[in-house]
Amino acid sequence: MTESGNRPVVDGDEILDGILRWVGIESPTHDSAAVNRMVDHVEGELARLGAALERTPGRDGYGDILSGRSPWGGDGPGILFLAHLDTVHPMGSLADINPIRRDGDKVHGPGIYDMKAGGYLGYYAYQHLVREGRQSRLPITFLFIPEEEIGSPTSRARIEAEAKRNKYVLVAEPARDGGKIVTGRKGVARFDLEITGQSAHSGSRPQDGRSAVREMAHQILAIEAMTDFAAGVTTNVGFVEGGTTVNVVPHRARAEIDMRVPTPELGEEMCRRMLNLKPVDPDVEVRVTGGMNRPPFVKDAGITALFEHAHGLAAEIGFELADTYTGGGSDGNFTAALGVPTLDGLGADGAGAHADWEYITYSSLEERAALMIRLFETLE
Repeated sequence: MTESGNRPVVDGDEILDGILRWVGIESPTHDSAAVNRMVDHVEGELARLGAALERTPGRDGYGDILSGRSPWGGDGPGILFLAHLDTVHPMGSLADINPIRRDGDKVHGPGIYDMKAGGYLGYYAYQHLVREGRQSRLPITFLFIPEEEIGSPTSRARIEAEAKRNKYVLVAEPARDGGKIVTGRKGVARFDLEITGQSAHSGSRPQDGRSAVREMAHQILAIEAMTDFAAGVTTNVGFVEGGTTVNVVPHRARAEIDMRVPTPELGEEMCRRMLNLKPVDPDVEVRVTGGMNRPPFVKDAGITALFEHAHGLAAEIGFELADTYTGGGSDGNFTAALGVPTLDGLGADGAGAHADWEYITYSSLEERAALMIRLFETLE
């Protein structure tokens, strides 16, 4: 896969200006109109570069899926560039929570790190090829997703279908820990726990009641005890609600649970354990639903070879590229699980994903853009 070449000439200020235009269009996942304003913008930019566009209307209250394909390369398998346009930040964050601003090397803004900078870097790399009158050896397909931040429920099938039609997947999620790219991720499982007991007056007839909240306390402890750091398994009861009022034995309670697992085998085992939780109080009903949301992203031979190729390109450009493994999930989990060589974390360096101080580093932009250009140029 390797081809020698000089570092592409790119303009950090131009890259940043483009990123900030994207950041300036707020696009929280659950506001489909806002997400579609972002889709409109990216669609217009790709159209100006001659990409063949397809826009799939959103469903279930989410925004549209946007794809664009290079006019060269034919219909054969090529490179899939995968990014999402939604963010976790609520509308109005741009005004007062995390306004766009530059503080030395740090450039702040809602969603700038996760992951509008990365999405723009892929666009910029494609724009560079078009400006230079060059073509990649393989066709390039862009796929912009509207609801990645909640697990891509309406776009997963499209992501997997596109991955199967391509040879490589490049995911523009943010870099990690000083510029590392991602070659492995834990799988993500999500569960809903519902407990049904029996209500009663808490003062005059408490013995008639069966407390769903008390049962929930037992279940939370059991679920949290499933965490095994040595095995790479973590569980988190992240949301709990229950009861009606203070003087009533609570007859219902509900919780939402997050689980992370490193391998498919552990995923199957831990899902079985979660789905088979039993009540401590035999008079209370415990019901668990859910399962794997994103399969584990395991570094296999194909991913290793693709990383080594990228590592060589980075050395030509003039920087050292390292890889890492992370517990966070992405759409790359879907593509890697299909056996399609996938590189993730190709976006900008920075910190604070999902935080109100999220930022990228300006100093990372030129080298990351140059790497994306060289990947487009050399993969075959």
